[in-house]
Amino acid sequence: MKEPTGINRRWAGQVRRRLADVDWRLLSDLVPVPTISLVAFIAPPPTTSLPDLELELAGMLSRAADVRAELDAWDVARTPRLQALHDDPEAGLVRLADEIRAYWAAAIEPYWPRIRALLEGDLLYRARVLAEGGVHGMLADLDANVSWQGERLRLAHRFCQGVRPLDGRGLLLVPSVFVWPRIFSITVPPFQPTLRYPPRGIATLWESERRDPPAALAAVLGSTRARLLAELDQPASTRDLAARAGLSEPGANQHLTALKKAGLCSSHRTGRYVLYARTAVAEALLNPT
Repeated sequence: MKEPTGINRRWAGQVRRRLADVDWRLLSDLVPVPTISLVAFIAPPPTTSLPDLELELAGMLSRAADVRAELDAWDVARTPRLQALHDDPEAGLVRLADEIRAYWAAAIEPYWPRIRALLEGDLLYRARVLAEGGVHGMLADLDANVSWQGERLRLAHRFCQGVRPLDGRGLLLVPSVFVWPRIFSITVPPFQPTLRYPPRGIATLWESERRDPPAALAAVLGSTRARLLAELDQPASTRDLAARAGLSEPGANQHLTALKKAGLCSSHRTGRYVLYARTAVAEALLNPT
């Protein structure tokens, strides 16, 4: 994993140790850093408004017939792993799906409630702006790399240019916390024209701020369990949480087990590591409106 810059540095620092136990070399070859372009079979537009990992992987596995042509057209040096994928697309995609699952478990799943909350908040905001100012107002407010020129929507890409007609197919908007500070687009058939952009508030995504849990929540759960939930501002291990809360590891584990049974936190094992993360229900309890 190459040294990250900017707002995702904190996240990358936390997941680097866990990724050392994960074989994701083929995935790394397909998503080189810095990323200029991607082959379509690894990052097609989502098929539903609430994408599911296994559903998306099933879609990827169904596209074995396109792998060779897309790799041939991709202007990236072909590693031995990419050549093996080219030689046997079916087996290569199965390996790639396994790597994506392992990467997800180590690097994304423990953080997913936080990421999803940010993405859903952005979509709600876009819907409100669309209702108030129409599509021009909504897209003009999307990102500094997106602007209107007459009746054309201009996407400021660093490495490609050209005019792509939508031909009435519409434009699918996909917020992503990992494209910052750029945008990515898909405009080639047979895919739905798609624009991936950084969501609003991304600069605060990985911030960790020590705060006291709401007094009402502490009265219901008890001060210790409420404190543990507040400390789960970022996914953490039992040892880390015990140290922060002034507890023994067995004591912290007992409280975390109770919180997990109540649906307020989840546990994620990756190799030698077990991380706890707040659920969406816990996020709502800690941030009452």
